[in-house]
Amino acid sequence: MSEGQSISERIARSLPTLTPAHQRMAQYVLDNLFRAATMRIDEFATAVNVSVATANRFARALGFEGYPQFRAELVRGFEATLAPVERLRDELARPTTVAEVFAAALDDGARNLEATRRALDAEACERAVDAILAAERVYVMGFGASGFLAGLLQHGLEMHCRMVTSVSTVGGASHAARQLFKLQPQDLVIAIAFPRYVTDSMVLAKRVKAHRGRLLALTDGPTSPLAPLADIALYANAGNRLSANSDATVLALIEALCGAVAYRSARSVKAAAEMTEFLLPWLYDAPGAGQRERGASKSSESTE
Repeated sequence: MSEGQSISERIARSLPTLTPAHQRMAQYVLDNLFRAATMRIDEFATAVNVSVATANRFARALGFEGYPQFRAELVRGFEATLAPVERLRDELARPTTVAEVFAAALDDGARNLEATRRALDAEACERAVDAILAAERVYVMGFGASGFLAGLLQHGLEMHCRMVTSVSTVGGASHAARQLFKLQPQDLVIAIAFPRYVTDSMVLAKRVKAHRGRLLALTDGPTSPLAPLADIALYANAGNRLSANSDATVLALIEALCGAVAYRSARSVKAAAEMTEFLLPWLYDAPGAGQRERGASKSSESTE
């Protein structure tokens, strides 16, 4: 392949010289570039209704030694996106038991947690806690799987902050943008983003910085596209064999952050006691819960 020439360009330029069967295969690849990059040779052959031998000849007709080299070229540019797919493919190719899968996942989690703990930046931790406690309003942002984590972070912080809002709601990125438009210099945005990064997170983070907002990032490392945008960054090692990320490791970092905020908050014990008292009617087996149930029962009887 000539320098700077993409696989799509190479296939398109080769079309006139290919046999009709190979032209059909080439068109399939051009129309389904990402899907073709994920296929083994037998899967590709089935998809285009040819033999495995024909699929190999197609790759050689394009100038590759064989299908493995052709597929490797297809994957180029999709490495980060396809990494979880390739890891899953490799793991499923190994004979194992369900119990061994459980054990391997727990081992991965333990390694991730230890790696995250060892890599903690003490100064970044201090700055993150100070920024949260000093903020007038805290906005939490995450999309994809990080949207669920954003809700848990909001839940963990709300007892210790003046106001915490998760902008990751059913309204999507445009609703988040409407909320972040209200940003003031004394506010803080906490953005959560891990591979595979969601474009909405990056676009909104850039908008926050364009409006001179302060940004605390929870992400996977300095190479994350979120890291250079952040005023403060906390990193979690979140690799996983069978999925894109280990959400458990990110959640552990979130719990650690919330714990540190509670520790540094001037009124954390008082706030916890007041919150617990307020929630008593909804806590099962607590004295207030029985009163609430009896009240609900009487209310029901009165409407019959």
